[in-house]
Amino acid sequence: MTFLDSSIWEGRIFSGSGEWIVGSGEVYDAVEPATGKTLGSVGSATPGDVGRAVERAVQAQREWAARPYADRAAVLRRAARLFEEHQQEIETWLVRESGAIRPFAALQVTLGGVEECYEAAALAAAPYGELLRSGLERLSFARRVPVGVVGVIAPFNVPLVLALRAVAPALALGNAVVLKPDPRTAVSGGVVFARIFEEAGLPAGLLHVLPGGADVGAAVVEHPQVPVIAFTGSTRAGRAIGVAAAQHLKRVHLELGGNSALVILDDVDLEKAASVGAWGSFSHAGQICMATSRHLVHASVADDYTALLAQHADALPVGDPATENVAVGPLIDGGQRDNVHRIVTESVEAGARLAAGGGYEGLFYRPTVLTGVPLTAPAYAEEIFGPVAPVVAFQDLDEAARLAAGTEYGLSLGILTRDVMKGLALAERIPSGLVHINDQTINDEPTIPFGGVGDSGTGSRHGGTAANLEAFTEQQWVTVRGDLPHYPF
Repeated sequence: MTFLDSSIWEGRIFSGSGEWIVGSGEVYDAVEPATGKTLGSVGSATPGDVGRAVERAVQAQREWAARPYADRAAVLRRAARLFEEHQQEIETWLVRESGAIRPFAALQVTLGGVEECYEAAALAAAPYGELLRSGLERLSFARRVPVGVVGVIAPFNVPLVLALRAVAPALALGNAVVLKPDPRTAVSGGVVFARIFEEAGLPAGLLHVLPGGADVGAAVVEHPQVPVIAFTGSTRAGRAIGVAAAQHLKRVHLELGGNSALVILDDVDLEKAASVGAWGSFSHAGQICMATSRHLVHASVADDYTALLAQHADALPVGDPATENVAVGPLIDGGQRDNVHRIVTESVEAGARLAAGGGYEGLFYRPTVLTGVPLTAPAYAEEIFGPVAPVVAFQDLDEAARLAAGTEYGLSLGILTRDVMKGLALAERIPSGLVHINDQTINDEPTIPFGGVGDSGTGSRHGGTAANLEAFTEQQWVTVRGDLPHYPF
């Protein structure tokens, strides 16, 4: 039997009580986007399952939080070793279920699985309070305490990383977790975690994996005993979750969409710049929130840059990452493909010109370069979430700053220039949660606070000790007197 043998989880959900049970929802197929083949059947949850899971999680969390930090760290270290031990099998599921090419799947397991768990293990032992001055004769200090149950709602595109970066630190800090993965990646974004932590010895009741639709996510958000929600997904869904969370007076960490700009100044090596830009736009078929969505290029080099970028796009092999050595795999489903093609088609109708790509076969969309893109065209104004690179020329730094900042999003920014100080000065004029001088926009590490501003989210919500403590604990003020004080009445 393999680690992810479907006979273990076929048609079931992970109850968190140490066993796989039949969910109350319908069973649905896990489908391979590259071929349309069924990979297995996945159990789905209902809002009623959420209520039962939270009740069990609340009970288990108290004991978990009271255990020595070394116990929690040990579970996370075992989880990291299990990711290493079963890397090839987990990679294969990521390739087949999410359409990732093998190197990107490997990166998810090593960076998002192994390293995230090791960092979380260290987090369990991190300082969690400080002494505070008081005007009275008493000991005064602040300490961080677990919030209780953390609700995690994760997307399909990078399912392992985007779930575990909330799940692992939340568990390390003494919380229980209710995870709702996207139904399209319920194995690589859900079953994997249940199996890993089951084998790592996580006590029963602390992790519940409940695949399901929007009604299941809403039940997690609205449950009164889930005080913190960590959501990664679209801005539209994030807005709805933010409204619901506010109505229930709970904290929500939102990592949402992006329309990130790569600014190319006139002093760069254009061949290298085109390679950087191609990686930023075409990695994982553009299905990354940080993807380079707008190439803003100095007018004096815009034509040459566009031609080089188009050459890169035309040279990229597209196909089934499970059976071919390709650079770009499939989009996740027909709805995503149709939306990408709508954006390209409407942008061309608005006046943009195709320099490369623009077509598809099945769910495989050719890497596409658009030039002369009007600022009102969908390819410029909307998040694309596909392998499309719109190119727009600018005349000077003032126009570059205005264009880059002229979006409601603010996730990631790249600036390519030989003059690093000029690049830093330009970045200061552009609201963005992440800034990369002389690199493309897709960068993430477990040790780094990550998050966007504006419609891209509510700021850094995970990564690094300080951000994780802020995200998954409450600050509690404690005072201690040596004797009872005397009061006037």
